[in-house]
Amino acid sequence: MFKIRTSKYRHVFCDAPKQEMCHTGFRLSTVTGDQQYIKASSKYFAVALFGGGGLVYVGRHDRPGRFVPGSTPTLNGHQGSILDFEWNPFDDSMLATASEDTTIKIWSIPEEWEPINAKGVSKPGKDISESMVDLKGHGKKVNLLKFHPSASNVIASTSSDYTVKLWDIEAGQELSTFDGMNDLCQDIVWDYKGDNYATSCKDKAVRFIDARAAKVTGKIDQAHDGLKGVKVVYMGESGKVLTTGHSRASGREVKVWDLKNLSKPLKVDKIDTAAGVLMPMYDVDTNVIYLCGKGDGNIRTCEFEDKAPYFHRLGDGFRSTTSLKGVCLVPKRGLDIMKCESARLLKVTNDSSIQPLSFYVPRKSDAFQVDIFPNTPSNEPAHTAEEWWNGSSKGPELESLNPKNNGGGQQNGVVKKKFQSVATLMTSLKKSEARIRYLEGKLDGAGIFYDKK
Repeated sequence: MFKIRTSKYRHVFCDAPKQEMCHTGFRLSTVTGDQQYIKASSKYFAVALFGGGGLVYVGRHDRPGRFVPGSTPTLNGHQGSILDFEWNPFDDSMLATASEDTTIKIWSIPEEWEPINAKGVSKPGKDISESMVDLKGHGKKVNLLKFHPSASNVIASTSSDYTVKLWDIEAGQELSTFDGMNDLCQDIVWDYKGDNYATSCKDKAVRFIDARAAKVTGKIDQAHDGLKGVKVVYMGESGKVLTTGHSRASGREVKVWDLKNLSKPLKVDKIDTAAGVLMPMYDVDTNVIYLCGKGDGNIRTCEFEDKAPYFHRLGDGFRSTTSLKGVCLVPKRGLDIMKCESARLLKVTNDSSIQPLSFYVPRKSDAFQVDIFPNTPSNEPAHTAEEWWNGSSKGPELESLNPKNNGGGQQNGVVKKKFQSVATLMTSLKKSEARIRYLEGKLDGAGIFYDKK
């Protein structure tokens, strides 16, 4: 299946996490679709909880422990169940949620948020119930969300109304709508610069869409013959796309396609005959792919190379008897770089616990390993939503992972601008106007003259 060759990541390994490193006590909402069920920023992770009101638990990576229903603070505010959520790549505290109630809500997690303390014990506290922005426009439930990789505050959403909408969340308005799908969307991904996005649908087609024009620029009519869901990944700037799905004989497979010629795949790899959807977690910095199958205990690791045979197996990956329900990658800024932690996956298990799976590259030196940690996308956008919409085309801004070079959460010593939505600004304006009227009344009562213009 895979060809073995020399690689810096060939000996990457992952040990099973200890119980005290895991997050437990959840009753998760994982009954619909083929979603990941968990998403992470470099500081927080989020999971949807079972129950009414669209409950979401937001936990900190450095605070493992047991969730206590009814006591541990949560995020809630939707009228229906949460179907997907997504962290802003440029703001570790901004979370978008999609719901059955047809809306998308944007939330800000307070800096002091700590639902579980350093000892792993649940802390009573106040729930987050007021969102910063509400985006309304879909006619049916919203299923998937994906933030733009380089433009600030741009997000794509898919719905059961068979449309994809792009939003400028800072302005609180819709940018465009694509309505060329004939069935339910199963996956949506942006390309490296965010000029295009790809969707996979229940009709087995993968469509490549110009994001600004909302026009199809390419199409794979039948990416995989099986009935299970298809997942899509752009392989960086290589001009290649990877899809995972099932064959006609219900075997799981991986295909590589050239965007210049979508008539047939460049490579087809048969994986196994398991039934679960295969979710590829792609590390664009290192070209390492983590193949995670729903219902599997094992996670396969392989490396992509932009020439035949395209795939190279990397060791044994991670082996376990505990089945996987959902999974996500933690951004590089959240890893322990000096211990050569090259990747961390958060694994949702069948018993609704969350296990952090840390993959390490064995090195003897304690120094920063520049060869295994190339520059990675930073938390600074390359352009604004308006600039991108008007034609600006840029890849993500990159930064060094060397602790000696980063600015401790700042870029080049500049403090990040705080997000201000139109709704937030209007609320602040009303409060300021009320305060001005109050002070003017005080001045009038004291008989003090002032310029009322």
